Amino acid sequence: MVKFFLAAGWLALALVTFVTLAPIHDRPMIAPRHFEHFAAFFILGLVFVLAYSNRIILITVIVVGSAVILEALQLLTPDRHGDLMDGLVKVAGGVCGISVVALARVGITQAMTKIVSRG
Repeated sequence: MVKFFLAAGWLALALVTFVTLAPIHDRPMIAPRHFEHFAAFFILGLVFVLAYSNRIILITVIVVGSAVILEALQLLTPDRHGDLMDGLVKVAGGVCGISVVALARVGITQAMTKIVSRG
């Protein structure tokens, strides 16, 4: 299952990179702009945590770093523009995705510890 999440995480990053840097007319639009940005990086963070479960700092650097770098790279494209708010929404989505899995793991571990100690 870890191999699936590894492949899914890097594939998701490649897809986000393409959609972020592709010409604007090639970019699919399925929801409001900020929702798409948040959701894409939320999923990216979530999948990377599932792939690299014990490397939260590395995952955070990859997800937050890719959000910042991709937003900056948009400044080099002729029909796109980097925007601070877009970057912040992407970072927030990534951090929330990472946090959901990390906090769920802590909660599950604590619950299992209570069950074992009672039994």
